[in-house]
Amino acid sequence: MEPTREVVIIGCGPAGSTAANLLAAAGRDVVVVEREVFPRFHVGESLLPCELPLFARLGVEIDGRQFQYKQGAEFIDERSGDRVFFSFAEGLAGTPTHAWQVERAIFDHLLADAAAARGAEIRYGEEVVAAEVSGEHVDVRTDRGSIRARYVIDASGQAAVLARLWRSVEPIREMGRAAVFGHFFGLSPEVQEELGALGNVKIFLIEDGWLWAIPLVGGRLSVGVIKWRGKIDEALHEREVAASPILRRLTAGAERTPLRLLSNFSFRNQRSHGPRHVCVGDASCFLDPIFSSGISLAMLGAEKAVDLLIPALVAGDEGRAELMAPHADHMRIAYESFEQLIRRFYHSRMIHNLFFAAEPDPSLRRGLISILAGDVWRDDNPFQAILAGSGRRRQSAAG
Repeated sequence: MEPTREVVIIGCGPAGSTAANLLAAAGRDVVVVEREVFPRFHVGESLLPCELPLFARLGVEIDGRQFQYKQGAEFIDERSGDRVFFSFAEGLAGTPTHAWQVERAIFDHLLADAAAARGAEIRYGEEVVAAEVSGEHVDVRTDRGSIRARYVIDASGQAAVLARLWRSVEPIREMGRAAVFGHFFGLSPEVQEELGALGNVKIFLIEDGWLWAIPLVGGRLSVGVIKWRGKIDEALHEREVAASPILRRLTAGAERTPLRLLSNFSFRNQRSHGPRHVCVGDASCFLDPIFSSGISLAMLGAEKAVDLLIPALVAGDEGRAELMAPHADHMRIAYESFEQLIRRFYHSRMIHNLFFAAEPDPSLRRGLISILAGDVWRDDNPFQAILAGSGRRRQSAAG
């Protein structure tokens, strides 16, 4: 057993790097255990504007030569011919006006290096296999040894290490069940110029699901298919891309990487915080990638958790069971807002009618854009209020 550390973090993705960075910057002793060796491939390339202010706090500068500027999101239904573009700049006052499309191998390594530069210890290629919380400490066992700490943050993403060790995973039904995806590379110069002008993510509506098309620097296009029911495999990806006139044109003459499959990813962690532990990012909850909220909520959630943890470490009362209750309340606002939006995207005409309305209500449209930008912690969004009300009615009916 090593000498006791202050904080051990499981996972060095965006959430883990954010937590490690802020803890180290505050002079706290922190060690990060990451099972992969960076840089490594990861899906989820589309960021939201809401995290832009956090980059400055992390001391991270986003380089437009590495990452694609993103002005907004475009929704397309080729079956009906409907098409609409939402610019983040058209959201409610105060909503940040742009975001970035990133290659996760580069982006995640950039965040991890920034955390290390501030003093965080990062151990790559080490996997957590067990964790036990007691009254005075937490013991984390890895495939290389054991670490005793005063506190543990699970930022392990879809692996959800603590949730799976403690069997606290609760699947979320009737949302995206699985995804199949790959990168097209060698796009034509004309297509690169077209996609790079605004850098928008394109969302294609299909039966029981949707496709994403995310432009990346270097003449690449990330394309994935997600459905909430039905068979999801490589044949589905090939079939849906071939069925889309727009995607056929964009990828004409391009090559494609081998396809990857990610399944069973919509879930909640029923034990996301408690004595001496908190789970952040996907390790706490993952809804659906339709509105690209995963990375943003992971990083902002890690920031909120650390801001609660630092003074507790100083005071020596980090073992309080309810230390992270304010974090859970804060994140619940975001998760519930996006969950209601996602459910209506899949299972009602409400979102479709608002997205493609010929003359949408201006205030509701601005409110929708602010949610799409991840700007959900405000009390002046009329569209968010509608979602919250419908969510309460749904919960009451279920109860």
